[in-house]
Amino acid sequence: MEIDLGKNAFDIDFHPSRDLITAGLIDGDLHLYRYSANVKPQRLLKVRAHTESCRAVRFINDGQAIVTCSPDKSILSTDVETGSAIARLEDAHSAAINRLINLSEATIATGDDEGCIKVWDTRQRTCCNTFAAHQEYVSDMCYASDSMKLLGTSGDGTLSVCNLRRNKVQAQSEFSEDELLSVVLMKNGQKVVCGSQTGTLLLYSWGCFKDCSDRFVDLSPNSVDALLKLDEDRIITGSENGLISLVGILPNRIIQPIAEHSEYPVERLAFSHNRKFLGSIAHDEMLKLWDLDELLQDSGKTLTSQDAVADGDSDEMDLEISHPKINKGTKRKSESKGTDLNSSGSFFADL
Repeated sequence: MEIDLGKNAFDIDFHPSRDLITAGLIDGDLHLYRYSANVKPQRLLKVRAHTESCRAVRFINDGQAIVTCSPDKSILSTDVETGSAIARLEDAHSAAINRLINLSEATIATGDDEGCIKVWDTRQRTCCNTFAAHQEYVSDMCYASDSMKLLGTSGDGTLSVCNLRRNKVQAQSEFSEDELLSVVLMKNGQKVVCGSQTGTLLLYSWGCFKDCSDRFVDLSPNSVDALLKLDEDRIITGSENGLISLVGILPNRIIQPIAEHSEYPVERLAFSHNRKFLGSIAHDEMLKLWDLDELLQDSGKTLTSQDAVADGDSDEMDLEISHPKINKGTKRKSESKGTDLNSSGSFFADL
C-alpha cells in the first residue's frame, strides 16, 4: 500500500493496538491514517502541529494521543479522536528538537540539535532527566528498560549511555570517523548496533562502550539512516540509496534486500502493532506499507516476536567519560536556538 503524503515526512509511528499510522511532515503538519489489507488507506486527521517541520511523532497514553516535536523547540500533544491540541510545551529545549522515542507508558525522551537529551515523566508532568550527552544533533535513541539506560547516537560520531537512575551520562564512546545515525539493541541486550553515514555498522559490547567491538563494512556504500530490530539476530536497515535490507548480526551478513522504497534516502522504518506491516518513508513524499510475510518469505526464517531486552549491565558500572573536541560537518545542522526550559509542569496536565 502507498500513501501520497504530498510532502516529505520526517517520522512515522503505528498505533499500539489499532490499524492507524501517523506521520510528521516537513511543513509542520501531522497526518493520521487508517489502513487495512487490500483497502486504500483513509486519512482521518490533518493537523497543523508546528510552525516549522514536524520532525518526530509518537503515540502515547495507550494510543489516545500523539506527541510531536519540531525545530520550533515545542512539544505538542494531540488528541487522536478529535485532532484538537491537548497541551503544548513551548521552549521544551534550547535548540531544535530532532528525535523523540517512547520509554514506557508514562515516559518519553527527546533529543535536540545541540546534543541535549531530556526525559519527560507524563505522570509527574515534568522533565525528570536532562543529559548534555553530545556536541552535535541527537540522531537516534533506544532504551534498555531493565537497567534504565538510554542510548543515544549523534552527528558528533559518538554513542552515549545515559543512566536514568543516577541522572548522569554514564559512558560515551570515542569519536568514530563519521556520524552515527541510528541505533538498536541486539543479542538480548548484549550488543548495540549503530548505523553510520558511510554505511558501516558499528557493534558495541554492553559495558564496553569506549570503542566498537566489531564493524560490518560490507552492508552499503551509502549511509544507514534507519535500523529496526526484527529479532535478536536480525535487523531491517534503511539506506540512503532507498534500499531496505534484512541483515544478520553475529554472524554479520546481508540476508537479502527485501524492498526498494525509491531511489531516495529511507528516513524511517516502523512495525505495525501486530507486526503484519512494515512502514517506510523516504524523500519521495510517499508512505509505504509492506506486508512483512511477503517480504520475508524467502529469508529462510519466519517472523518472530521481538524478545524483551535483557541486558547484563551492572548498576555499579561507571565508565570514564571524555568529550574531546572535533570540527566536522553534520548531516543535519541546528536550525534554531532559544532559552532553557523554565517550567514544564503544565504540558502533561491533561494527559
